[in-house]
Amino acid sequence: QMTNHRSLKKLLKPDFVSTVFCGHLGKTELAAVALSISVRRLSLILSGFELYPSTCFMQTYGSGNLKRVGVILQRGVLILLLACFPCWAILINTEPILLAVKQSPEVASIAQLYVKIFMPSLPAAFMYQLQGRYLQNQGIIWPQVVTGVIANILNAIINYIFLYCLDLGVAGSAAANAISQYLLAVILFAYICCRGLHKATWGGWTLDCLQEWGPFVRLAIPSMLMLCLEWWLFEIGGFLAGVISETELGAHSIVYELMALAYMFPLGFAAAASVRVGNALGAGNIEQAKLSSKVPIIYVPLFLSPSIISICIFFRDILQRVADVMIILGLLHLADAGVAGGVLRGAGKQLIGALCNLVGYYFIGFPIGVSLMFAANMGIVGLWTGLCISVWLQLIFFITFMCKLDWKKAAEEGCSRFTRPSTRCGGEKRALVYWHFFKLTIVMGAAKRQKEPLQNSHARENSECTDSLASCLNLPCRDLRSS
Repeated sequence: QMTNHRSLKKLLKPDFVSTVFCGHLGKTELAAVALSISVRRLSLILSGFELYPSTCFMQTYGSGNLKRVGVILQRGVLILLLACFPCWAILINTEPILLAVKQSPEVASIAQLYVKIFMPSLPAAFMYQLQGRYLQNQGIIWPQVVTGVIANILNAIINYIFLYCLDLGVAGSAAANAISQYLLAVILFAYICCRGLHKATWGGWTLDCLQEWGPFVRLAIPSMLMLCLEWWLFEIGGFLAGVISETELGAHSIVYELMALAYMFPLGFAAAASVRVGNALGAGNIEQAKLSSKVPIIYVPLFLSPSIISICIFFRDILQRVADVMIILGLLHLADAGVAGGVLRGAGKQLIGALCNLVGYYFIGFPIGVSLMFAANMGIVGLWTGLCISVWLQLIFFITFMCKLDWKKAAEEGCSRFTRPSTRCGGEKRALVYWHFFKLTIVMGAAKRQKEPLQNSHARENSECTDSLASCLNLPCRDLRSS
């Protein structure tokens, strides 16, 4: 069943709305907002951690272990909140970073203002993404559509009021963006609670969420790199365009936002493919996983071509410099729409994707793009030519890898990764063991300092701690007392 067509209903992002509104304030303001968005995306290296719960969600949900999905959500909440701190450390230094890469002081100052106002909304942005993946990987899509529509309409209204009614300029756009991030997170959370979408998988907060952070980080790092290595190259391209002129930077930022907007359609297929493959592997259904990996790769490019042509025609008469890149963007988008990365994430092969992105983008595409950009004086046209080459090479590698993938082994890895033996202690049990052992150590230490035998109150406390510890470890009390 193609119920995952609903995931194609992705809407405009707050960043795109901010770019549109600030583009009417002037070239300097547009360049500043573009660079502030670039610095923010570069700083979100740890936002890649949100992709690990995605893999866990889909494979755990596919295995039928529903309550464990809630534990994974709790773990993701804690780790993403901790990830805000290093991101904030980078964002607070936006202006020095931009000046270090030879950007205009005026542009750097405005970008710093935008980022400072946006910073408090970072936890909300993380929580919205995490909630979205929690629902998406259970095949629940419409809540994101509804909340996205509401929040983006409110975002546009707030931008209009702040920029044109109150004349707050870039600061108003940043405030509107920050407010919209909280609106997205709060509205989606309220929707989940009101409709009871969490009841099947949420068993309440548990100490299990404090366990198994090691496997989380080991799979999160490749997920993070797979995402960020691609992100960073486009943002670095923005810095290089800013070195040439504000016009080049503005054109690059518009092209980048157009690419992100056009990618919303195949992104839905990528999400659908990732969920389908992950659920199938979690359930051990190898044939379904194979079929789910093939359908989007064949279907999306064939369906997508007319939309790219219409975008090119619409913008060719508006911005000449942007129009120069549109044909290249169309070719790049046909390859980028292969959504093979979603299949790799569903199969838990993020490390392969990260290595492919590293080689394709940084060893091949980036050197070609920079050479054409500066040596051949092609500007952003040369940069996007190099990016187009790297994306096509990436698609060829991903498809080849999936054809050679051992799906049976991938299914076994998916099942073993998220299914723990029943004999293993749960988080609460281990926490109780540590707590009772700690109390027992304190009691013994107090008695030793007083140089008294364990009598009266100390003896009673020692007996209680020993009994509790023995109960947790399933050992006879006499064994612990003798030791």
